[in-house]
Amino acid sequence: MSRAFVKEGDADQLKDVAKNMASLLFFLKRENGGPVYELHTRYSEKYWKEVYEMSDGLGYMLNDENQWQIILD
Repeated sequence: MSRAFVKEGDADQLKDVAKNMASLLFFLKRENGGPVYELHTRYSEKYWKEVYEMSDGLGYMLNDENQWQIILD
């Protein structure tokens, strides 16, 4: 089957994004159809990880497998 009409990156998922902020911002910009930026970083006592609060209203962290994950608390 031809993939000629599938845009590059259509199969990308958050967990597949490289473990750096530039890659996360690029992914979020593409997913949201516009710029997304980091508001602030906080430390989560629940997960013992840094959580990056973004302008899309969600928090993101790298989990134990070094994959990006959405945090809702």
